[in-house]
Amino acid sequence: MSSEEKRTWISALVGVVVPIAYVAFVLSKVPGGDVAEIAYVGPMVTSIGAGIAAGIVLAIVAAMVSRKEPDRIDERDREINRRGELAGFYVMSIAAIVPLVLAMAEAEQFWIAHTLYLAFVLAALASSVVKIVAYRRGW
Repeated sequence: MSSEEKRTWISALVGVVVPIAYVAFVLSKVPGGDVAEIAYVGPMVTSIGAGIAAGIVLAIVAAMVSRKEPDRIDERDREINRRGELAGFYVMSIAAIVPLVLAMAEAEQFWIAHTLYLAFVLAALASSVVKIVAYRRGW
């Protein structure tokens, strides 16, 4: 497994675990009040920061564990990365319509922020899935 594929798996793992933890936290605050009144900004920023930090730390750990493998990026890695990022771009472009419509409809900021967060999560996961499939099945 190339170092790029390992980083892709790490990205996919972080892209699933961190948002699930964030959603679990937010849902734990729902009973007893209006969902739009939940203080979500701090936890959302923490979630985003934790996701970035976890991705970096896990990539460093993966690189340290597999020191003997060369860390070269070849043409295949570049093409897989390009295709994956393009898929993520398309998903983000489509998914970003929802928060835009919510903003135009003057919805609560809670819903706008969460649909935008979901759009970013879906884009990251789509990118990772396309890359993993390309690594596993070829392109």
